[in-house]
Amino acid sequence: MEVHDWLSNLDMPSNYKPFQVTEIKFKGSRKEFFLNSDNIYLEIGELVAVEGPTGGFDVGHVSLTGELVRIQMKRRKTTIDQVTKKIYRKATEADVEKWNTAKGMEWETMHKARKLALDLRLQMKISDVDYQADKTKATFFYTADGRVDFRELIKKMAESFRIRIEMRQIGMRQEAGRLGGIGSCGRELCCSTWLTNFKTVSTAAARYQNLSLNTLKLAGQCGKLKCCLNYELDTYLDALKDIPDRIENLDTDAGYARHQKTDIFKKIMWFSYQGDENWIPVKAARVKEIMAMNKAGKKAPNLKEEAVQIAAPVVVEKSFDYENVVGQDSLTRLDERSRGKNNQSRNNQKNNRNNNQNKRERVAAGAKSSNNRPQQPQQGAHKGQQSGKQQPNGAKLQQNSGQKPQQTVPKPQHVNGPKPQSHKPKQPQVPKPVAKAEGNVAVDGTRPEQSKNKNRNNRRKNNNRRNNNNGSENKPAAE
Repeated sequence: MEVHDWLSNLDMPSNYKPFQVTEIKFKGSRKEFFLNSDNIYLEIGELVAVEGPTGGFDVGHVSLTGELVRIQMKRRKTTIDQVTKKIYRKATEADVEKWNTAKGMEWETMHKARKLALDLRLQMKISDVDYQADKTKATFFYTADGRVDFRELIKKMAESFRIRIEMRQIGMRQEAGRLGGIGSCGRELCCSTWLTNFKTVSTAAARYQNLSLNTLKLAGQCGKLKCCLNYELDTYLDALKDIPDRIENLDTDAGYARHQKTDIFKKIMWFSYQGDENWIPVKAARVKEIMAMNKAGKKAPNLKEEAVQIAAPVVVEKSFDYENVVGQDSLTRLDERSRGKNNQSRNNQKNNRNNNQNKRERVAAGAKSSNNRPQQPQQGAHKGQQSGKQQPNGAKLQQNSGQKPQQTVPKPQHVNGPKPQSHKPKQPQVPKPVAKAEGNVAVDGTRPEQSKNKNRNNRRKNNNRRNNNNGSENKPAAE
């Protein structure tokens, strides 16, 4: 909707009279021409107060001035005699305040009008409301499939809003242009930015451009075919002049060749034989010659002999320049970092588990080796002395129970040199004394901390048993 005034920086002749008509832009895509009879100096973008369509005043932006307005009027086929409305003045602060309050009422008014239309069960959709700056008139824009009798609706709206009401029916494309939005291309809609007139779009435009006839892809937000289908249509029509329209099966020595697809701008056509999955590229000019030969009753040679050699696509390696160093990285760089961190944490967890498992295996292997180690008399005697020192309660418990502790005969220790061979018969090894009690564990393989705790528990249990025994001995025999 914005127009660049390319004559603004040019000096006009001295006897030049500025063109009196000025183009003013209002809400949406509405633009109108107004007479600047007082020769007010106006610049593009200024707010001006102009004459309303039915009296009063309205506020709009200056969109075009000077000689470009004359060209615009010729384009819209408008003469100077048809322009009757005038520009009053540049908008004052009071005009701007009234205009802003009027625009603030549009949203609430539109929703109230929609509710009234639903109560009357009218098949129409009120899409937008445009208030005049002096709040004397409101224009309601609606869309409908057919004619709608809204006389009752106008009466109710006039009673509730207390203003003059004008109902104007618009199409789906005009509605999308007034509301705006983002298209499938990622840009703002053309109808709401720069497109002023709408041309008819047919499915033939999609066929000429070899597009798939999918309504979901060809339709815009308005529900109609996209306006951009007409942008490149002329270029495609010029390129299709050198390509045959109706392509039949080509009769060759190898059989009938069937048409598969066409590259319009490269002017190459692909054909394939029955039962052969490979497609043969042939130039469009050669296809015309083969079609003329077939009409004359002649067969063409095998198309494989006349195939066009198409160069393979060149894969360009990425070359990182200074701009990429600044920060133009890929969008997935954060995902790769998070994946690397997750993988590293998982590997650390696996390593910790493996280390803990290895430690457990080593401890278990050490315990087995200590249990399976051959018991030497020296170690047995030494451990017997330790057991005799550390567990007096166990020895007392064996004396009370009437069992004698097993004694071991220590063997002589040979420090230097190998053990001398003796012809005496080998004596069987006597197991080392093990003092056991209820809840106590053998001394072998126990740690000093565990043995201390267990000794304390054994002492407490033995003291309790003594007290119980002494109490039973002191009881009289009659009991």
